[in-house]
Amino acid sequence: MDKILEAVVMSSYPNNVKQGLVRRVIEAAKQPMDSEQCWSMLELSTKLYLTGDTKYKREIGKEVLEVYGHYHPEEFEEFFNVRFLLSLLQEGYGPLGKRSHYVLDYIQLGLQFVLETPSANSIFSLLRIEVLRKVCERPSPKQCAKISKLLTQHPQCIPTGKHQVLFCQQLIRCIGQFQCVSEGEEDIMEFLEQVNKVSSLLQRIWRTQTSSILPSLKELFTIISSTEEQEAPSNALASVVQFVPLELMDGVIRNLTNDDSITDVQMMTAIGRMIDWVSWPLGKNIDKWIIALLKGLAAVKKFSILIEVTLSKIEKVFSKLLYPIVREGALSVLQYMLLSFQHSHEAFHLLLPHIPRLVASLKKEDSNSATSSLEQLAELIHCMFFRFSGFPDLYEPVLEAVKALPVPNEDRIKHLLGQNAWTSQKNELACFYPRLASKSETGKIGLINLGNTCYMNSIIQSLFMASDFRHSVLNLTEGNSQPLMTKLQWLFAFLEHSQRPAISPESFLSASWPPWFTPGAQQDCSEYLKYLLDRLHEEEKTGKRIYQKLKASSLMSQAVEHHYLNKTLIEKMFGGKMMTKIRCLKCLNVSSREEAFTDLSLAFPPPDRHVRGSMSVLPVEEIGPQFIEPPKNPSQFIGSPWIQRKAPMAEDPAAPLMPVETLGFQEPGEAENPLSGNAIGMDAAKDPVSTFGEQACAPKDSRSVPDLINYFLSPEKLTAENKYHCEKCASLQDAEKVAELTEGPHYLILTLLRFSFDPRTMKRKKILDNVSIPVVLKLPILVTPEETEEVCRCGKDTAAPGSGFVSVVYDLCSVVVHSGVSSESGHYYCYSRECTDSVPHGQPRDGASKLASDKQLDFEIQWYLFNDTRVSFSSFESVSNVTSFFPKDTAYVLFYRQRPGRQSCLLHEALAEAGHLHSEPSLHKDLMEAISKDNILYLQEQEKEARNRAAYISALPKSPLWWRDFDRDKDDDNSSGGCSPAAGGGGSGSFHGLVF
Repeated sequence: MDKILEAVVMSSYPNNVKQGLVRRVIEAAKQPMDSEQCWSMLELSTKLYLTGDTKYKREIGKEVLEVYGHYHPEEFEEFFNVRFLLSLLQEGYGPLGKRSHYVLDYIQLGLQFVLETPSANSIFSLLRIEVLRKVCERPSPKQCAKISKLLTQHPQCIPTGKHQVLFCQQLIRCIGQFQCVSEGEEDIMEFLEQVNKVSSLLQRIWRTQTSSILPSLKELFTIISSTEEQEAPSNALASVVQFVPLELMDGVIRNLTNDDSITDVQMMTAIGRMIDWVSWPLGKNIDKWIIALLKGLAAVKKFSILIEVTLSKIEKVFSKLLYPIVREGALSVLQYMLLSFQHSHEAFHLLLPHIPRLVASLKKEDSNSATSSLEQLAELIHCMFFRFSGFPDLYEPVLEAVKALPVPNEDRIKHLLGQNAWTSQKNELACFYPRLASKSETGKIGLINLGNTCYMNSIIQSLFMASDFRHSVLNLTEGNSQPLMTKLQWLFAFLEHSQRPAISPESFLSASWPPWFTPGAQQDCSEYLKYLLDRLHEEEKTGKRIYQKLKASSLMSQAVEHHYLNKTLIEKMFGGKMMTKIRCLKCLNVSSREEAFTDLSLAFPPPDRHVRGSMSVLPVEEIGPQFIEPPKNPSQFIGSPWIQRKAPMAEDPAAPLMPVETLGFQEPGEAENPLSGNAIGMDAAKDPVSTFGEQACAPKDSRSVPDLINYFLSPEKLTAENKYHCEKCASLQDAEKVAELTEGPHYLILTLLRFSFDPRTMKRKKILDNVSIPVVLKLPILVTPEETEEVCRCGKDTAAPGSGFVSVVYDLCSVVVHSGVSSESGHYYCYSRECTDSVPHGQPRDGASKLASDKQLDFEIQWYLFNDTRVSFSSFESVSNVTSFFPKDTAYVLFYRQRPGRQSCLLHEALAEAGHLHSEPSLHKDLMEAISKDNILYLQEQEKEARNRAAYISALPKSPLWWRDFDRDKDDDNSSGGCSPAAGGGGSGSFHGLVF
């Protein structure tokens, strides 16, 4: 019968004819027959099944085997013996070089017919040994899947005891070497199915024998932590982790992170490879294991590992959000990585270029998964904005991308940041930042944040960029009896000459720290500035008193005497004078008092009070882009409101006003609107992409710096409970108080009083109103008749005969921005530029030279953005737009520099003669040596750091092609990055890029 069957199968008859003949042979096989005939048929069917070159032949072999197994069990048992199976497993079947791939399938098929036979236990024992040997030979994924299928169907064949643990470990080793060689989607799906069969076998074993779990996990960690492997282990290992019971997680992670035998390099390698598992599409709970290990490392303060791994892997994790099938896990890992990385903005900033494109892709996908992910991503981004404020130029494109998405409230943001931080002790991370490879391309140096010290950093950078002040500080001689000023000199010198990207102001902080400030808490930068300037001023005054005593004993030279007789440096640079006048409205008697100031604190007018053109006695002028010419019409000069005109009473019409001119951005030839300026009002916030031209006309209800100064200088009525005690009337009377500036400071400091006490909440709240900032403004200064001649001599401004006001021109130098909603929290950063006299002293300041000077001051001087350690190029556009884009980021302290004119004439000439303005100050020997030594030390630190990081980086798993995810999404407008038609399709290429 076997000859007949073989002839039929090998014949050239059509398959339907063959099938009929085979049916008859199979039916005949169900009848009793002798042992020899059965053996011949079993040999033929075995040959057809194992070596048949067509599926049809293998199917016929399978049918015959099944018939003989059912109807001739004794003969089948005799044929399917241990020796035959051992030969099949060890030697294979078929001609040399063409061994059959179906041996395991054949054994699985035959086992079902010998389960109840006496030889069954011998066969099981053989298979328990042979499957272990097979796994140790590292079979292909396909063969491994067949072993798993065999053992899943016949668990009696699974190795037992110690061999079972070894089998699990070797099976994990096999999975670690799995690779899919094809990029076809069908082949990939088959590969994933094979991996799933193997990992499911492990799950089955672990369920019945939990003692094998921990040794298996130990082997898994050994594989992924190995630094000797040439190729990284397969991501298919992710399929193993998903079946580990979560209740074991805490113990496993605790043992790993406290194991002293595991080196940092091994741990970094392991966690890096685990993070790569987020791209495995069939894994469950993988994100939980990754996050648990990251938290475990944070618990044992392995911050260097966490930093390196986060910075090297976060972009790859982010790219996986393009794929719906792995999005949920990838987003969980990304959230933890970002929310825990709170000591530096580096991780978040790595993602900034990719966020707009990802958001666009998710919006285009328009699925529930994409919508949910967008909302979570937006929440995450706003948390990062809150934690790392002060980067408006970098954040604008991202803010534009997520502007239509929900914004979390501050309590939610603080909750997320609070529960995910690596540590609550900020000093534990102090040694890990800044991680700046080199000095900023701007050439400027940053300041390290020593724990909520951004308030000091922004003030120091603003003072440093006040070039006249900086040069004066750097030119101080040794032994000047001013310890705080000396520390400031050293800090300025290092900011000027250090090779470091950022330096620590720790020494200056300890010396200048107000005693009532709480260590580690956020403080008011304006309060710090006032305290600092007052300390420096009083310190120098103390030196002058010492001089008086020394002079009495004739121990001083005339040169030193001249030095000590001058004003203090703070008075020269920041000191101004203001006259406060109070006029009794009954007897019209005027009392006045002059006092010095170093800054003007500008309150906000009440919402119902408009100061544009109606409230101010003498409005501040903003100067437009037209070049500033001295007023030629004497009527432009306006006298004191109480000297040259009758003061306006409550019922009087508004007093005549000096026109307000702005350094806005009017087009040439455009009629100047004296009330407009470059204010960016409420409407600008609705359209952040405002052009300069559009900024020229601010909404009527917006505020500008001149508005606030005009309000400050406008008359105040003293009535009711606030009546004035008139000495002439000898009683309380209604009165009017007005402030007049009598001496303009060289550097004008303006503080916008944004923080007010709210009696309802018993807290200080912040006024978030947008205030436009002119790049140039004119300040009205009251002059005496004696000063008029000096005004004309300097030629900058013109004053009418007699006592009255003259306008002094100021250029914007620095803007300190507060980001947040409370003075006790938030962040400070500053915009600055160096304003100097571009026309050499001695030259006439008119004509072409003057035009060139003004143009350079207004438009060509480079702006910088100082944000603690980071310094970047910026622009006045960014200064103007910052609150429009980021409503909590508001200008708080402004620095203006006076252009040479009436009051500054003598000071500018003195500075010029001393060579301070146009040459580098010469530092004393000790200071130069200290800077030189520190620069050498920094180079040595860099070399050591480079060697250490090279060891870390070389240990990290390489993943050089992650960015293809974004490139593919960019190139394929019809793809959402998914792997199924429902997700928009991604093609087989994109799916292969996801998994492998």
